[in-house]
Amino acid sequence: MTSFHELYSRYSGDIHRFAFWLSGSSAEADDITAETFLRAFTAGGVRTETVKSYLLTIARNLYLQRLRRKRRWGELEGEPFDPAPDPERAAEGRESLAATLRELRRLPEVTRSALLLHVEEGLSYPEISRALGVSVGALKVMVHRARLRLAAAREGKESRP
Repeated sequence: MTSFHELYSRYSGDIHRFAFWLSGSSAEADDITAETFLRAFTAGGVRTETVKSYLLTIARNLYLQRLRRKRRWGELEGEPFDPAPDPERAAEGRESLAATLRELRRLPEVTRSALLLHVEEGLSYPEISRALGVSVGALKVMVHRARLRLAAAREGKESRP
């Protein structure tokens, strides 16, 4: 069993990045990251070969709980991320980024999670399949379709629901 400090040092960046991509809020990602490690620590032992997918699953579930709570209380979603680079040089890039982020938020939650776990976290399809409870074949289709939707959004094309 690895110590809590070693687990946190090794995986906190990955968990925070994933939580940020899900929530779009650095503060919320901080909260989700802290709560993820608290829950993992209090839950006890985890096999070392599944630690990352286990932690990512906890983070995803915490995000979903927060999302349900926000919807229940009627809170509005946060503003889209705006990187605010030099307006003259990056107007087109900002529009493309905003369209991509809007489309990312429109993806079904399980599809968004699958895409981010594969692209951002570098998890294999079998690892993601275990974390999300979806077959590998369905997962590959989800990721492929999500990439197509994001590419279309970047190019300014309408997406299908």
